Amino acid sequence: MSDNSYDLIVLGSGPGGYVAAIRAAQLGLKAAIVEREKLGGICLNWGCIPTKALLRTSEIKHYMDHAGDYGLSAKDVSADLGAVVKRSRQVAGQLNSGVKHLMKKNKVDVVEGTGKLAGKGRLSVKTADGKSRDLTAKHIIIATGARARELPHLKADGERIWTYRHAMTPEEMPKKLLVIGSGAIGVEFASFYADMGAEVTIVEMLDRIVPVEDADISAHMKKRLEKDGMTIMTEASVEKVDVSDKGVKATIKAKDGKASQHDFSHVILAIGIAPNSEEIGLEDAGVKTEKGHIQTDAYGKTGADGIWAIGDVCGPPWLAHKASHEGVVAAEAIAEALGKGSGHAPHPMAYDNIPGCTYARPQIASIGMTEAAAKKAGRKLKVGKFPFVGNGKAIALGEADGMVKTIFDAETGELLGAHMIGAEVTELIQGFVVARQLETTEEQLMQTVFAHPTLSEMMHESVLDAYGRAIHY
Repeated sequence: MSDNSYDLIVLGSGPGGYVAAIRAAQLGLKAAIVEREKLGGICLNWGCIPTKALLRTSEIKHYMDHAGDYGLSAKDVSADLGAVVKRSRQVAGQLNSGVKHLMKKNKVDVVEGTGKLAGKGRLSVKTADGKSRDLTAKHIIIATGARARELPHLKADGERIWTYRHAMTPEEMPKKLLVIGSGAIGVEFASFYADMGAEVTIVEMLDRIVPVEDADISAHMKKRLEKDGMTIMTEASVEKVDVSDKGVKATIKAKDGKASQHDFSHVILAIGIAPNSEEIGLEDAGVKTEKGHIQTDAYGKTGADGIWAIGDVCGPPWLAHKASHEGVVAAEAIAEALGKGSGHAPHPMAYDNIPGCTYARPQIASIGMTEAAAKKAGRKLKVGKFPFVGNGKAIALGEADGMVKTIFDAETGELLGAHMIGAEVTELIQGFVVARQLETTEEQLMQTVFAHPTLSEMMHESVLDAYGRAIHY
């Protein structure tokens, strides 16, 4: 092969793209990545990782503000916003360097520039210096990700109206913040800024916040955020915003149809994302899209020969770990097609076994079907619930607010779904993910020994409760 010829080229280096390239290299493929910004993509540089660094800061501040609850004293707690942002950016920078190291370790070529499909097996790259470089490959994976969605009457200016990128690097602390949208991004930023001292209002068009979650989890989250001082407006919409040097005047229509004006210092748009599928040559290559999202099969293959797609550009769930696994699946399928597979047929994606996590305070984590979805599917159910207040470890931690909910098929014992809200549930959820992957039944879960004292005991108790056998509540 020439220096510009590869077995596989990946367009985009996010958690889907760079993982696909590494797996391909492990299987003996000559691989390259084309990236126009920073290795690691949005997740590592502007999403998953730096936001968790910010949330860790606000969590610690919350505990310091409530030090008296633990018999401690911490007076006049203040925050250096510049230092908070600097730490977040340093965390992202460290991981960006780590991805660079992984590329070198696995001998994956990195081409800096903007890529576009330019015919069968060809990718044209415009580099930062304006030059053009043509690459060829037997297979190409599109992993271009997505960006924050805006509305015609709600466009970010980076000063008063922010997207998630602006909200991660604020130059000033909002005093009165409006968050439009209550998905994971919206409630995470609402949680961060509320704990840092801002007065926060969340506006959600649907009838409940975190609407993709189980209804019990949504209700618990609303109650908790309101208890912590947030204003929650559901079945409401922001009709108009007037921006001035002093702030933002927003016209909000409530669920009763009445509109009123409210003053805020800043606004965060958290109304979803749009796929980065424009201007990369998809139409000419014969790649089909639906509302901008690339259509693929369960292995990431598009309808165009030799072109694959993974991650956010393919549609929901818009999650980094989903993109990473799609990258592995696609790389293994490509290797098999080239006769360089590992000797085992690649497994298709199982989208119903992808966990979802929200890192607000409190955290939310879920896997599988909600109770409403399971009922709609005609399943007969056994549902168990267990509150954090019944768990010794949770009480000792001072985190007695939360719950674990499990949903089983009453006839087969299949674990249909698990839903949690409370401290560290984003870590606990993996236990139920593994259980679903292994097709574990309720009987096997009930016979499993859970260590004491741990938060994980609540998982056990929730399963027991579904069958009338809960011990501690």
